Amino acid sequence: MCSHQPGCPSAKACDRTAARVVSSHPEQGWSLLCNGVILFDDSGQLLPDGCEVEPRRPAGLLTTAA
Repeated sequence: MCSHQPGCPSAKACDRTAARVVSSHPEQGWSLLCNGVILFDDSGQLLPDGCEVEPRRPAGLLTTAA
């Protein structure tokens, strides 16, 4: 999909979110990257093959049940 030089990271690469945004929808909370990854505002991702990548949450926000 990517026609940039040098090319953007593939959807399977660990740095896949470094790819360029080709379509941004901030009102809906997501962007499409040129490698086919859908990046959500909460840092979650949907890969082109349908796999989900859970959002990254800072450790300080975790709570435990009392």
